[in-house]
Amino acid sequence: MKRPRPGSSGKSRPSRKKKRSRSAAQKAALFFGCAAVAGALALAVAGDWFVHHSRQWKTDCEKSWPRFVTSALAWAGGPVGDFTDAIDLTGHDAVYEYDLEAPAGDVFFAGAPLRVSQPAPDDIVQIDKGEFVVGWSPTLRHPVWVAYHVPREAKFFGISADRPGFRNDPSARHSPPPSSYAGSSFDRGHMAPNHAIASRFGVDAQRQTFLMSNIAPQSPALNRGVWREIEHRIADCWTQRYGEIWVVVGCIPSASSEIHGTGIDIPEAFYQVVVAQTGYDVRAFAVVYPQDAPIGEYPASGLVTIDELEQMTGLDFLPDLASFIQTPLEAELPTRVWPIGVLPALRRLFAGRAQF
Repeated sequence: MKRPRPGSSGKSRPSRKKKRSRSAAQKAALFFGCAAVAGALALAVAGDWFVHHSRQWKTDCEKSWPRFVTSALAWAGGPVGDFTDAIDLTGHDAVYEYDLEAPAGDVFFAGAPLRVSQPAPDDIVQIDKGEFVVGWSPTLRHPVWVAYHVPREAKFFGISADRPGFRNDPSARHSPPPSSYAGSSFDRGHMAPNHAIASRFGVDAQRQTFLMSNIAPQSPALNRGVWREIEHRIADCWTQRYGEIWVVVGCIPSASSEIHGTGIDIPEAFYQVVVAQTGYDVRAFAVVYPQDAPIGEYPASGLVTIDELEQMTGLDFLPDLASFIQTPLEAELPTRVWPIGVLPALRRLFAGRAQF
């Protein structure tokens, strides 16, 4: 019997060839892992750059670039840009100095929207609901615009857990009954939001938001997606950073579409104009989303200038604002919706929200 040499365990050792093979596999795995990380980072940076351009620029790119390129950039840039904007790392706002104090406690920041041309109907009637005002159209049977304000302090936070039922509004001519939306596949979409109004002004004001004069047909994906996200940021995030917020929301009527047999117009798109004033700095942005906006749409995808929105709607927003600030403020295109801060952004990230 052959004895092992001194200092030997008697077990066979891996050959140098096997060691070299394992070492090569490890190096290859490391290389491809690093390449994947670098590729993901490059895509994230490129996507972030892509989504911070104007809607028109992105539309032009989609026509001239390969579709898989623009799709990949939008897919990566949406969540990355939303997060980096939320923590104030990227993007810029439209902010201008104004020498008048903010109209604290008023529903309107600088006057009610004025009809200028179509597609806004010529039968808009203002209905005062206390903490919000409705621009109601009897022919469309839904609001064209609704203005509301959200103070910083949520005196009644949590009160909106018990939702009232929808009700007809006898003060709005041709206001439809709540049952008109049954079987239509559309949500009864709030214009002045339930949560923001209830948390600031209490139960009575909350009930006003469930009147059908404050409701328009919204697709479920839009109503429960990016629209609700903007409402949340206004009520729970931006008021904490900028103080009182003034908002005009509304819809762009369709040419011929309506809920069958009801005469209720189905809008083509919905918009929001959001304004805040901190000290003497006035900031504002406008967004518009089509009815078919997907559930995972990110807020900044809808950014337009206020001037562009006025062309789309046939309305004049902020008509009482002095021209020296109105002209540049309404012409500038912000590249983001406002930041919400690091902690709120991280909380939303770890909560697994579709948007931050």
